Amino acid sequence: MATADALTDLPPTPLFPATHSGIPERYVEQCKESKARIYSNKTLPPSVPRAGELPVLPPDVDRDTFNKAIAELKESLGKEHVELNDKPLVDGWYMEHPNTHDAFHVVEQSELVSSATVYPGSTEEVQAIVRWANKFLIPVFPISMGRNLGYGGAAPRLRGSVIIDLGRRMKKVLKIDGQNATCIVEPGVTYFALYEEIQKTGLPLWIDTPDVGGGSVLGNCVDRGVGYTPYGDHFANHCGMEVVLPSGELVRTGMGALPGKNGADNPSWQAFQHAYGPSVDGIFSQSNFGIVTKMGMWLMPETEHQSYMITFPKEEDFEQIIDIIRPLALNRILGNIPQLRSVIQELAVTGKPKSHFYQGKDPVPEEVIRSHAKNMPCGDCAWVFYGTVYGPEETRKMQLDVIRQEFAKVPGSKFILPQDVPEDHYLHARVRICSGVPELRELDWLNWKPNCAHLAFSPITPTKGEDAKIVHELVTRLHKKWGFDSLPTWCVSGREMHYIAEILFDRADEDEKRRAIACMREMIAEAAAQGYGEYRTHLIFMDQIARTYGWGDQALMRLNETIKDALDPNGILAPGRAGIWPKRFRGRGFQLLPDDEKTAINGTNR
Repeated sequence: MATADALTDLPPTPLFPATHSGIPERYVEQCKESKARIYSNKTLPPSVPRAGELPVLPPDVDRDTFNKAIAELKESLGKEHVELNDKPLVDGWYMEHPNTHDAFHVVEQSELVSSATVYPGSTEEVQAIVRWANKFLIPVFPISMGRNLGYGGAAPRLRGSVIIDLGRRMKKVLKIDGQNATCIVEPGVTYFALYEEIQKTGLPLWIDTPDVGGGSVLGNCVDRGVGYTPYGDHFANHCGMEVVLPSGELVRTGMGALPGKNGADNPSWQAFQHAYGPSVDGIFSQSNFGIVTKMGMWLMPETEHQSYMITFPKEEDFEQIIDIIRPLALNRILGNIPQLRSVIQELAVTGKPKSHFYQGKDPVPEEVIRSHAKNMPCGDCAWVFYGTVYGPEETRKMQLDVIRQEFAKVPGSKFILPQDVPEDHYLHARVRICSGVPELRELDWLNWKPNCAHLAFSPITPTKGEDAKIVHELVTRLHKKWGFDSLPTWCVSGREMHYIAEILFDRADEDEKRRAIACMREMIAEAAAQGYGEYRTHLIFMDQIARTYGWGDQALMRLNETIKDALDPNGILAPGRAGIWPKRFRGRGFQLLPDDEKTAINGTNR
């Protein structure tokens, strides 16, 4: 592990706005501390030698054709905007992440890698790149920021694809409408960047941010990510897209399809999500049907708010807790998308490694977790609920009175306000996130293990205790079977809940990586057999999960393939994303299903 002296010499993280992916100056100290903690727990070298001729090539493309194509692309866009992936692979960390491979590699680091990266500066250049890809039949894989770590990061699903990095140069907040509370962003606008831009305007508007603020607003939305204010369903709060199709053709969705006066944007584009005829926006989320280059988002008017936490003493309380949550959520008494978290996360978000609490290699026993929790602000408990209410004081008081009354039905529950806990407690980070202020604090649980990476298992359940019990018990059992601590979080969105179970593994430990894959595969299969499917996943599990949505003899996949082949007959755009393979690659061994990792990642077993 890194020495204390080495940590003081860590280079500073680049700053925003000088670097599009950098950290705003107000976060410099928090960033420095987070980076030092992560590097203090690192044993991997910065990079390892790569084998074979570089860069790796995409399927069906020989080196002469590839070199000719890259030369043409450099001539078209400028050589400074095209980079070959022929250098050492550096994992970095969240704020200085790679765009060449998966920083949290659960398979060999060199498997899910690109051949090159291209940096368009405009929608027109994205169109030119797509036409170039069709000419040479080179698969491309667009990313916004590539920070969806835990789901594959910036890696392409098909080895050797050319990454289209939309974030570096397409990073403008194109418009903020203070009266209608909307904005238009390009892919490179992070939550940090949008927040800073709104602060400069002085407008009383909030953004909705996920747990960590360095991701792309557009990218997270089209991947159907979530945040924690009343606007937490990001895709439900988008409004209007500009999309480059796999042919290079450009379309606008919703009211943007109707030209505005004298060539201006339609004034209703960010006000109404639909147009006349079919609403097509959804086919560009979690798909490979087009590249979204501009998107409208609704912003939340600033309001008063009050965050709180409630602790519950018994593991088996969670069924009752969830059945209490449901009517509160349906009646909108819970003002936001709250979280119900296992108490082990109270330990993990301190930033201390697992070894600080427990010396064993097996999952931390419940009694050990509780013994540490009792000395923390949460006290001796099993579950912690984080929520926020919004509006004038009278409204907030009424909501909090009902919330206290209902959760008091769980014997031993305790209601805690931010002023009741120390300033460094995680509740204060939730206050900021739930009032639209981006954060980094959630990164602290990545110190749980050396070289810590994570895989997210993310099924959806109804907001019912009986459903929650089925998923929670199988996740708990399989984490224990495969030797991983279980750190579950329920994100509650009214009628449904996102169950987020993170597998934390040491990416330097090949056995842990093998077990992490096995655990994921088994959770996916068992949950699907009970009728529960994931809403989002890592690259290598996309094929398996897509197959679980198999009603009607895979009717949905047949529809997706029909759309894919119609829009992308050459199969150049993100082959395999969401389990959707174009005809060109279908049936050739590129799919990854259980046990396929043992023989191939991208078709080498065909």
